[in-house]
Amino acid sequence: MDPTLLTAALSGALVALLLTLFGGGGSVLATPLLLYVVGVRDPHVAIGTSAAAVAVNAAVGLAAQAKAGRVKWPCALTFGAPGLVGSLLGAHLAKAVNGQHLLAWFALAMAAVGLSMFRAPSSPGDPDVQIDPTKASRLVPVGAATGLAAGFFGIGGGFLIAPGLMAATGMTLANAAASSLVSVTLFGAATSLSYAASGLVDGRLFLALIVGGAGGVAIGAKLAPRLAARALLARRLFAVMIVATAAYVAWRALA
Repeated sequence: MDPTLLTAALSGALVALLLTLFGGGGSVLATPLLLYVVGVRDPHVAIGTSAAAVAVNAAVGLAAQAKAGRVKWPCALTFGAPGLVGSLLGAHLAKAVNGQHLLAWFALAMAAVGLSMFRAPSSPGDPDVQIDPTKASRLVPVGAATGLAAGFFGIGGGFLIAPGLMAATGMTLANAAASSLVSVTLFGAATSLSYAASGLVDGRLFLALIVGGAGGVAIGAKLAPRLAARALLARRLFAVMIVATAAYVAWRALA
């Protein structure tokens, strides 16, 4: 097997494993892995390819969460629809930015992801939340802004989506994490399609990431119950790794 494809598959396994264990935040490691481990030279290709893989992984996770009945579809779609427009605009803007400058901004977004993961979950929320005009008026602008950020930085945006859903609707963390996958799928698909239209998605690396990701999901599903008792500690250790990676990406971009 081509060493590059093997490395990409292992990177996909790691990203999927972390996504399965920690949810929002795991996808931000996909682009740095493609750049500095797999060896992709163009930051735009790394962002476009990773966005495509994240969309597929999120869709797989969404199917499982929907089957379990955790997705609040009306709220998720009200958030995701304007976000889809925002993500297309964000991706269009990002392609016009110099690759190294874009990486510097990406590093800033990574640091924000890591820092957000230090917070402990707040109130349990309402498991029976329903959409209404007041909630919709909150979801639409937050969704559009989140989609714009996700498209520009080429990240799934789960770390922004779940808190946004909880703040706008009062739903539980479990429902927000599940419902956020609707937007992660939409935003990742829109971003990757925009990049693919410009020839900035590597099809072979995308497939390798997906194949590796399937293994990562399987391993993560087995490990998740063992981490339950120390979930907050594990999440914060993961956050430290994300912040450290952000510092490295910034150093490489600015150097």
